[in-house]
Amino acid sequence: MTQFIQLTVYGLANGAILALAALGFVLVYKATRVINFAQGEFLLAGAYAFYSGWVLLGLPLIAALLFGVAVAVGLGVAIERFSLRPLIGEDPIAVIMVTVGLSAVLKATVQLFYGTTPLTMPKVLPAGSISLAGAHVPLDRVVAVAVAALVLSAFSAFFRWSRHGVAMRAVADDQQAALMQGISVTRIFALAWALGAVSALIGGILLADISELSQNLAGFGLIVFPVVILGGLESIPGTIVGGIVIGLVSQYAEGFSPGASQVAPYLLLVLILLLKPHGLFGQPRIARV
Repeated sequence: MTQFIQLTVYGLANGAILALAALGFVLVYKATRVINFAQGEFLLAGAYAFYSGWVLLGLPLIAALLFGVAVAVGLGVAIERFSLRPLIGEDPIAVIMVTVGLSAVLKATVQLFYGTTPLTMPKVLPAGSISLAGAHVPLDRVVAVAVAALVLSAFSAFFRWSRHGVAMRAVADDQQAALMQGISVTRIFALAWALGAVSALIGGILLADISELSQNLAGFGLIVFPVVILGGLESIPGTIVGGIVIGLVSQYAEGFSPGASQVAPYLLLVLILLLKPHGLFGQPRIARV
């Protein structure tokens, strides 16, 4: 029972961070129909941007976080403006290959400036452990779940009640109709990339704090694909459910057999594609021919 509680807490923490990373993926896809294969590298770049502000520049925690947000927003807008916007109307394969190349460029840039050795960063989340139903669980993972839930709630409120959030939903539903209502689709595209980079920044900081600041953060982003396939490529609530399910399945598999957590998400991905290809919350698209 003690091991089950520990695995559950670890799984929920990983799932919450996965949900943040998947949220950025879904935002970009809903608004622009671009599958972003560089989402893992967005986690990596965000974590190192925060490290630069907090450790290298010596900024206070809040100022370092704002510095990281500014870098993430600038990165997202620049990528949309100079890499993706010129490809509007081009073959989807060309756009996908650009995001694949973008992932290599981001990873190489981080290696160029920071090297490949894991870096030491002061902890953001509280250290120590707490007792939960007789099991000792790390306090930082419990707080990571709370922070991720708070951020996801803030994003959900933004999409539901803010003017720009409603505009993003309108563009996701029908770009032509949104244009006729005076909504700048290109501006919404840039906003989607910027918000995707910010959600990846927060996920990267949490992940670096509970594990380590290294190149391995990009590999964690690969698990985003099972999450979004499970939840549905266009569903924001689906990212939360998908992240929690994949996080828990990975940890329970690791408890059953060491190393199984590396395989379990992808086995689940194959099963989802066979049984429910559009995901739990996705909408099947029907075309008349």
